[in-house]
Amino acid sequence: MGDLFLPSVATILSQKEDTPDTRSYRLRFRDPDEHDAFSFRPGQFLELSVFGVGEAPFCLASSPTRKDAIEVTVKRTGKVTDALFALGPGDEVGLRGPCGNGFDVDAAAGSDLLFVAGGIGLPPLRGLIWNVLDERERFGDVTILYGARTPTDLVYKEELKQWEEEDGVTLHVTVDRAETGWSGNVGMVPTLFNLVELQSASTLAYVCGPPIMIKFVVQDLLMRGFAEERVISTLERMMQCGVGKCNHCSIGHLLVCRDGPVFNYRQIRGMVE
Repeated sequence: MGDLFLPSVATILSQKEDTPDTRSYRLRFRDPDEHDAFSFRPGQFLELSVFGVGEAPFCLASSPTRKDAIEVTVKRTGKVTDALFALGPGDEVGLRGPCGNGFDVDAAAGSDLLFVAGGIGLPPLRGLIWNVLDERERFGDVTILYGARTPTDLVYKEELKQWEEEDGVTLHVTVDRAETGWSGNVGMVPTLFNLVELQSASTLAYVCGPPIMIKFVVQDLLMRGFAEERVISTLERMMQCGVGKCNHCSIGHLLVCRDGPVFNYRQIRGMVE
């Protein structure tokens, strides 16, 4: 995109309810040439605007291997998301981006991959997971550990079933509190480590979720022998401008929108503990 301060117009193709307060949107730029030229890394984010209401950052939840639509998953939390939930297919929004650094997919080639997510922390990893599965021959074994407060709060329920059936993929899901009909694991996300065997020297770990979950997951990974630079996470701050100008997302000497939102643990140790 030519000017990161000027949003481009995109059309909502479809929307899907993931949970009672979370929806996934498929978007496409109004200009076909702009859509075809749009490129990004998993882990980058967009500034999405509802015209006349405001703008907010959302992670790109789609994979760059799938060009038909741009996908974002949105949890209803305030003015902009309330207005977005009132829109539907055919309505238009503004997009600025991609912003941030994203995950280095090429650097992960040849490694085993571990994805650990909690709640709405799965969308930032979803694009990377699909990227990996679409280029399956480039990567080793894939382990996905995911949890939410209740079964209702799990996002991408159908895709979880697809991932479970993929060759070379191990998936475990847990909930903090079971509901009627739930026969799966019950417990916090770190309890899932007891169900898998991990080779820390050959595995890259990607962690995303609530800060308290990230804290305990990272502690567990370090105790299991993972090097700090092989534990990769994302940070969330008020990324208003998206391009490192307003300083609202500063943490120490870092700007999350410019230097992140993807960091390895060595880069942010001491800033998030």
